[in-house]
Amino acid sequence: MERRDKYNYYLDIAQTVAARGTCLRRNFGAIIVKNDQIISTGYVGAPRGRQNCCDLGYCTREKFNIPRGQRYEMCRSVHAEQNAIIHASRADMLGATLYLVGLECSTGNYVVGANPCSLCKRMIINAGIAQVVVRDTRDQFRIIDVQRDYVEKDESLDEIKGY
Repeated sequence: MERRDKYNYYLDIAQTVAARGTCLRRNFGAIIVKNDQIISTGYVGAPRGRQNCCDLGYCTREKFNIPRGQRYEMCRSVHAEQNAIIHASRADMLGATLYLVGLECSTGNYVVGANPCSLCKRMIINAGIAQVVVRDTRDQFRIIDVQRDYVEKDESLDEIKGY
Protein backbone atom coordinates (compact mmCIF):
# COMPACT_ATOMS: atom_id res chain seq x y z
CA MET A 1 0.00 0.00 0.00
CA GLU A 2 1.35 3.41 -0.99
CA ARG A 3 1.37 6.02 1.73
CA ARG A 4 -0.11 9.43 0.88
CA ASP A 5 2.15 12.45 1.23
CA LYS A 6 1.42 14.66 4.23
CA TYR A 7 -0.26 17.42 2.21
CA ASN A 8 -2.74 15.05 0.61
CA TYR A 9 -3.28 13.26 3.91
CA TYR A 10 -4.53 16.50 5.48
CA LEU A 11 -6.41 17.49 2.32
CA ASP A 12 -8.20 14.11 2.44
CA ILE A 13 -9.33 14.94 5.98
CA ALA A 14 -10.47 18.42 4.88
CA GLN A 15 -12.43 16.76 2.07
CA THR A 16 -14.17 14.50 4.60
CA VAL A 17 -15.01 17.58 6.66
CA ALA A 18 -16.48 19.22 3.52
CA ALA A 19 -19.02 16.39 3.33
CA ARG A 20 -20.63 17.84 6.48
CA GLY A 21 -21.38 21.08 4.62
CA THR A 22 -24.99 22.17 4.24
CA CYS A 23 -24.74 24.39 1.16
CA LEU A 24 -26.57 23.35 -2.00
CA ARG A 25 -24.05 25.10 -4.28
CA ARG A 26 -20.49 24.41 -3.05
CA ASN A 27 -19.19 22.76 0.09
CA PHE A 28 -15.77 23.45 1.50
CA GLY A 29 -13.89 21.77 4.29
CA ALA A 30 -11.01 23.39 6.14
CA ILE A 31 -8.62 22.11 8.76
CA ILE A 32 -5.94 24.01 10.60
CA VAL A 33 -2.79 22.05 11.39
CA LYS A 34 0.24 23.01 13.45
CA ASN A 35 3.17 20.74 14.25
CA ASP A 36 1.31 17.80 12.69
CA GLN A 37 -1.64 18.22 15.00
CA ILE A 38 -5.11 19.21 13.86
CA ILE A 39 -6.05 22.36 15.76
CA SER A 40 -9.52 22.94 14.31
CA THR A 41 -11.91 21.99 11.53
CA GLY A 42 -14.66 23.86 9.74
CA TYR A 43 -17.26 23.34 7.06
CA VAL A 44 -19.84 25.50 5.29
CA GLY A 45 -23.05 25.96 7.25
CA ALA A 46 -25.54 28.49 8.58
CA PRO A 47 -24.88 30.07 11.98
CA ARG A 48 -26.00 27.99 14.95
CA GLY A 49 -29.77 27.98 15.33
CA ARG A 50 -30.51 29.19 11.80
CA GLN A 51 -31.82 26.95 9.04
CA ASN A 52 -29.28 25.67 6.55
CA CYS A 53 -29.83 25.91 2.79
CA CYS A 54 -30.28 22.13 2.66
CA ASP A 55 -33.13 22.50 5.20
CA LEU A 56 -34.74 25.35 3.24
CA GLY A 57 -34.35 23.53 -0.06
CA TYR A 58 -32.65 26.41 -1.88
CA CYS A 59 -29.48 28.47 -2.01
CA THR A 60 -30.16 32.21 -2.04
CA ARG A 61 -27.10 32.93 -4.19
CA GLU A 62 -28.16 30.24 -6.68
CA LYS A 63 -31.77 31.48 -6.62
CA PHE A 64 -30.64 34.95 -7.71
CA ASN A 65 -27.98 33.61 -10.07
CA ILE A 66 -25.18 35.42 -8.24
CA PRO A 67 -21.79 34.71 -9.85
CA ARG A 68 -19.01 33.00 -7.94
CA GLY A 69 -16.89 35.47 -5.97
CA GLN A 70 -19.58 38.14 -5.63
CA ARG A 71 -22.25 39.26 -3.13
CA TYR A 72 -21.23 37.00 -0.24
CA GLU A 73 -23.52 38.98 2.05
CA MET A 74 -26.38 37.11 0.34
CA CYS A 75 -25.02 33.75 1.55
CA ARG A 76 -26.64 32.19 4.63
CA SER A 77 -23.52 30.25 5.52
CA VAL A 78 -20.38 30.80 7.51
CA HIS A 79 -17.44 29.72 5.35
CA ALA A 80 -15.35 26.67 6.23
CA GLU A 81 -12.23 28.77 6.83
CA GLN A 82 -14.18 31.11 9.12
CA ASN A 83 -15.62 28.22 11.14
CA ALA A 84 -12.18 26.64 11.53
CA ILE A 85 -10.69 29.97 12.66
CA ILE A 86 -13.40 30.86 15.17
CA HIS A 87 -13.10 27.42 16.81
CA ALA A 88 -9.36 27.77 17.51
CA SER A 89 -7.25 30.06 19.65
CA ARG A 90 -4.97 32.52 17.88
CA ALA A 91 -1.99 31.24 19.87
CA ASP A 92 -2.55 27.79 18.36
CA MET A 93 -2.92 29.20 14.83
CA LEU A 94 0.28 31.29 14.76
CA GLY A 95 2.46 29.76 12.04
CA ALA A 96 -0.11 27.04 11.25
CA THR A 97 -1.29 25.73 7.90
CA LEU A 98 -4.91 25.82 6.72
CA TYR A 99 -5.90 23.01 4.31
CA LEU A 100 -8.91 23.74 2.08
CA VAL A 101 -10.98 21.54 -0.22
CA GLY A 102 -14.03 22.67 -2.21
CA LEU A 103 -16.60 20.39 -3.85
CA GLU A 104 -19.31 21.32 -6.36
CA CYS A 105 -22.62 20.04 -5.03
CA SER A 106 -24.10 19.40 -8.48
CA THR A 107 -21.25 17.16 -9.68
CA GLY A 108 -19.12 16.24 -6.67
CA ASN A 109 -16.09 17.56 -8.59
CA TYR A 110 -13.46 19.76 -7.03
CA VAL A 111 -14.09 23.49 -7.26
CA VAL A 112 -11.84 24.71 -10.08
CA GLY A 113 -9.42 27.41 -8.96
CA ALA A 114 -10.73 27.41 -5.40
CA ASN A 115 -9.38 30.09 -3.08
CA PRO A 116 -10.57 31.75 0.10
CA CYS A 117 -12.79 34.78 -0.49
CA SER A 118 -11.43 38.22 0.40
CA LEU A 119 -13.06 38.20 3.86
CA CYS A 120 -11.62 34.76 4.64
CA LYS A 121 -8.19 35.96 3.46
CA ARG A 122 -8.38 38.82 5.96
CA MET A 123 -9.35 36.41 8.74
CA ILE A 124 -6.50 34.04 7.78
CA ILE A 125 -4.03 36.94 7.94
CA ASN A 126 -5.23 38.09 11.36
CA ALA A 127 -5.32 34.54 12.72
CA GLY A 128 -1.58 34.29 12.10
CA ILE A 129 -1.85 31.34 9.71
CA ALA A 130 1.35 31.04 7.66
CA GLN A 131 0.20 29.07 4.63
CA VAL A 132 -2.90 27.79 2.90
CA VAL A 133 -2.91 24.54 0.93
CA VAL A 134 -5.74 24.26 -1.62
CA ARG A 135 -6.68 21.04 -3.41
CA ASP A 136 -7.09 21.22 -7.20
CA THR A 137 -7.41 17.48 -7.97
CA ARG A 138 -7.23 14.32 -5.90
CA ASP A 139 -3.42 14.52 -5.93
CA GLN A 140 -2.59 18.11 -6.94
CA PHE A 141 -2.67 21.17 -4.73
CA ARG A 142 -1.32 24.71 -4.43
CA ILE A 143 0.61 26.09 -1.49
CA ILE A 144 -0.09 29.75 -0.77
CA ASP A 145 2.29 31.78 1.37
CA VAL A 146 0.02 34.09 3.37
CA GLN A 147 2.58 36.86 3.87
CA ARG A 148 3.64 36.99 0.22
CA ASP A 149 0.34 36.21 -1.50
CA TYR A 150 -2.28 37.78 0.82
CA VAL A 151 -0.46 40.53 2.69
CA GLU A 152 2.12 41.85 0.22
CA LYS A 153 -0.15 41.25 -2.82
CA ASP A 154 -3.21 43.03 -1.45
CA GLU A 155 -5.96 42.26 -4.00
CA SER A 156 -8.30 44.76 -2.36
CA LEU A 157 -6.16 47.55 -3.79
CA ASP A 158 -6.76 46.21 -7.30
CA GLU A 159 -10.52 45.67 -6.76
CA ILE A 160 -10.20 41.92 -7.37
CA LYS A 161 -13.42 40.23 -6.25
CA GLY A 162 -13.42 37.03 -4.24
CA TYR A 163 -12.00 33.91 -5.77
